[in-house]
Amino acid sequence: MTRRRPPARRRTSRRSRRQQQIEAQAIAYGLVTVAAIALFVAVVKWIDDHPWVFLVALVLGAAVVGGWLYQRQQRARWEQVRARGLRYAMSQLDALHHREFEHAIRDLMKRDGCADAVQVGGAGDNGADVKATDPFGRRWVIQCKHRRNGLAGSPVGTPDLHVLNGTARQLHGADVVVLVTNGRFTSGCPPLATSQKLHLVDRNLLGEWAASGRPLWDLLRAVPPPRRPTALS
Repeated sequence: MTRRRPPARRRTSRRSRRQQQIEAQAIAYGLVTVAAIALFVAVVKWIDDHPWVFLVALVLGAAVVGGWLYQRQQRARWEQVRARGLRYAMSQLDALHHREFEHAIRDLMKRDGCADAVQVGGAGDNGADVKATDPFGRRWVIQCKHRRNGLAGSPVGTPDLHVLNGTARQLHGADVVVLVTNGRFTSGCPPLATSQKLHLVDRNLLGEWAASGRPLWDLLRAVPPPRRPTALS
């Protein structure tokens, strides 16, 4: 038993419709291209007949760009002024969420002249909450431990120091490694920090740093020497 073959006329009709669609699309694209070229030529001719319009547009564009650049520069200046005058009271720091506390530490580093200070704390931060490069070229890696109840909160212990000591230099390339808290440290932290050349910023030192406006490297002992000479050195 042989299969019935579809009529040749139906196959021809389908090919014909496809061909018509392709031709219609080609015509549409051609018309759009011609219209675009005609519009471009008309605009060029109109500008050629009215050159003053182009000059006015150029002046207005320059004025807009200049105004935007001026405003950006002013915002940058005000940000510098704000950063230089940044101060925190301990009551303000205590009231922060732990992520806001990290942002505050970042802003204090910016105030001290670390233009690239950034908050990086979060999942997978490998012990670093804030990173910054000071004006002397030293790379700072800071871990922040916020205690809602300040001194009454649980103390920061040596396990946190071990984690920071194991990642700050190896993973983050730190020259200065700091653990800062608005609370207190256990008795085992200072000797461990000294032996591993880590720096502890407890509530008292944090309060002095945040309120005085002095850079952190002026308040810490045995900070590594500058990597490069600067106007501050």
